[in-house]
Amino acid sequence: MRNVIAIEEHWTTDGIDRALRSRPVPSRDESVALNDSGDIPERLLDIGERRIAAMDAAGVDLQVLSIAPPGTHGLPAREAIALSREANDRAAEAVSRYPTRLRAMTTLPMSDPDAAVAELERTANAPAHVGIMSYGRSGDRPLDDPAYDELLATAAALRRPVFIHPQIPPNAVRDASYRGFDPTVELALATFGWGWHMEAGLAALRLILRGTFDRHPDLQIVLGHWGEMLLFALDRVDSLSNVATGLDRRVAEYVRTNVHIATSGMLTPRLLRHALDFTSVDRILLSGDYPFHRLDTATLADFLGTLPDREDQHKIAYANAQALFRLEPSPSGPDGGTAPIGSLTGSRRSAPPPP
Repeated sequence: MRNVIAIEEHWTTDGIDRALRSRPVPSRDESVALNDSGDIPERLLDIGERRIAAMDAAGVDLQVLSIAPPGTHGLPAREAIALSREANDRAAEAVSRYPTRLRAMTTLPMSDPDAAVAELERTANAPAHVGIMSYGRSGDRPLDDPAYDELLATAAALRRPVFIHPQIPPNAVRDASYRGFDPTVELALATFGWGWHMEAGLAALRLILRGTFDRHPDLQIVLGHWGEMLLFALDRVDSLSNVATGLDRRVAEYVRTNVHIATSGMLTPRLLRHALDFTSVDRILLSGDYPFHRLDTATLADFLGTLPDREDQHKIAYANAQALFRLEPSPSGPDGGTAPIGSLTGSRRSAPPPP
């Protein structure tokens, strides 16, 4: 029996989508345009039967929902607070309807650090919420800013891992490094082609250099796309340890003890082999990046089959996610009991109808 848990599976709300698109041009996040391709818009808005059907077709037993980029990070505080709360409540309601198929990462109003702490604490005892979807920056304030230290301390105390998702670089950085091409190429270069990954990897590196994991050793973060370039440069990056003399350990050691790596739909064996040179199989998580990528059973089976050890296959497919996000036992179903996550093979469960 093989279970499959996919983290970083995106969705959004009408309210968040409208708020992002209505921002004035200088402060509008242009990456929201990437949500408009094909059937992505309607898939992002659905956390009901259509999503469950897509999971069944892909052989995915459980998705961990996360608001699509850029989340509420670029919104004014008052708007971000209301929309984050609404999203978290809607995600919890969806999990209550599909208790064996869905969980959620908490959306936080990071433009108000105190409100972000309050919202995290509000969802602390909600079984639907198992992690935090964040970005490396809210406006001009980076995630390692002291204003967020209480939030990171709270996340560590609650054992809520923080997924640092890529986001578009600031306009000044785009002007310096990503402009000068056709607008379509400029946007691609600043997002999925390069800029996204530099931003997310840098955010993680700044947390390390800020001493975050010395103050909060239980804090765990997740980086998608095989580590957002950080693993590929880790030998070089570790030389920062020679000048960051205030740290308790070397930079590469924090990566091995406080950072988890997600596949983000990139089920490429050579990337897996490279990652295992720098981290352990216990820190690699399966991420489909739905609906921007679509997992399928054949590709997934081929990818996992490159690992000769069946236990290692199970770790990446589901066991690592179960341990990190504390996914067992599952919330009570309609009958008051708990149901195990299903298997990739064999008959599928029918989705429970909405109330």
